[in-house]
Amino acid sequence: MGRGRVELRRIENKINRQVTFAKRRNGLLKKAYELSVLCDAEVALIIFSNRGKLYEFCSTSNMLQTLERYQKCSYGSLEVNSSTQGLEESSYREYSNLKSKYESLQRYQRHLLGDELGPLNINDLEHLEHQLETSLKHIRSTRTQVMLDQLSDLQAKEKMMVENNKALERKAFFQPLECNSTLQIGYNNPGCSSQMTGINTEVQNVNGLLPAYWVLNYSQVMMMMMMMILKKKKKIHGLVAGPEDWWKTHSIFQGTSVSWVIGLGCEKRP
Repeated sequence: MGRGRVELRRIENKINRQVTFAKRRNGLLKKAYELSVLCDAEVALIIFSNRGKLYEFCSTSNMLQTLERYQKCSYGSLEVNSSTQGLEESSYREYSNLKSKYESLQRYQRHLLGDELGPLNINDLEHLEHQLETSLKHIRSTRTQVMLDQLSDLQAKEKMMVENNKALERKAFFQPLECNSTLQIGYNNPGCSSQMTGINTEVQNVNGLLPAYWVLNYSQVMMMMMMMILKKKKKIHGLVAGPEDWWKTHSIFQGTSVSWVIGLGCEKRP
């Protein structure tokens, strides 16, 4: 005859309760051991009696290791789920904020273009007008600054070109002038020819060029030449040297040889 079903409730008799606890505890420990051996499972069993006495069983050598593993499996998933849910909520809030800012910027841009101004009140319109005036002032100041910068660049380039032109003019003006080996005058006069030849011999450079002081102080050299011509005017028959010869000599002197200058001053007049 089989055993009847026992009602699960607290045993009131203290002795019977202790006996039942001891029997059931031993059976539970035995079942845990069999489960770990037969199924190769990691089993940990912890029992506290009503007096607070501890009874435990662990299939491994370390109960703490099993408890740590249990804690990771039980509470780790809860933490992951809670962190994932919090991340989703923060992402959604950030998305909502960005969306509202984007819509506000689009609406403000339409207002700047003069669209959808109906919902705005007087204060909003005055604020919008002030913003537009400020933007126009900034744009105009930026345009003026750009134009001033371009003007400064052009002035600097112009100044540099003027300086380059002056340098080229000085270089062309102070360039050494080639001098002929002999001076030729307007007509064959032995006295004048010999004296002019002597002058040419004194001033001729070893390279066949005029000395530096002839180029730098050409006015003084021209004065000396004209004074010499005027002194010989009375001695040389048929020669006339007047003020017009001075200007002829001055205009031709810069681009011709000395022989042409002297020849101009000694030109025979009818």
